[in-house]
Amino acid sequence: MKSVKFFLILLSFIPMLGATDAEISGDYVEVRTADIYTGPCFANAEVGLTGREAILAWRVQKGSWQGVPIKGLSVVAVIHANATLGDIFSGEVDPARSILIVDEVATQPQRQALMSFAKFMAPDLLNKVIDIEIAPIDFQVGEHQNTILRAGGVASIATRSLGHGDHLCGNEFVYYPPLSSAVDAKPAFTLENEFRGEAFGTRWSSPSKKSAFVGKFVR
Repeated sequence: MKSVKFFLILLSFIPMLGATDAEISGDYVEVRTADIYTGPCFANAEVGLTGREAILAWRVQKGSWQGVPIKGLSVVAVIHANATLGDIFSGEVDPARSILIVDEVATQPQRQALMSFAKFMAPDLLNKVIDIEIAPIDFQVGEHQNTILRAGGVASIATRSLGHGDHLCGNEFVYYPPLSSAVDAKPAFTLENEFRGEAFGTRWSSPSKKSAFVGKFVR
């Protein structure tokens, strides 16, 4: 298994090609460890202290990447940075470290395509991949932004739509945009945001925050 991971990591550094033969689209969910739908006073209290971690997940509903059909497959990126993600005032920081969790039902060409696709969608955050996991991914999207993600037993997400009781200061707006390109996503409430892996030397659990995006991607 270690040799397979090493081979996949080497492949992930091959220059990426764009989508070549069809539009690609599907579901997207993102969670952070800082509120993304908030007022400036709350955001200022968190910046520099939290928000350095994120989980991004894409589930392909239609299309191919680099000529490889990947309909029905998912890929997850787990990110750990040195500064609050999306903070434009953080200055020059070291590149974020990341791991990729790739759908275990994908073939070898599909796994490579999924990794290339994820890096294309979030290139600045996925240019320092330190580990790749091949694992089962359960990605369910329901009504009212109810989303559940279970990835390899190490990353999990659950969300719901925002309600009236989630507006604390009355001055909330989308303070940080989504970390992935080409997404149409709305803020949501995070019920579960947990990473239990070993790659970063740290784990986190950050539930009960207005820290999620749920929506679609089209490329």
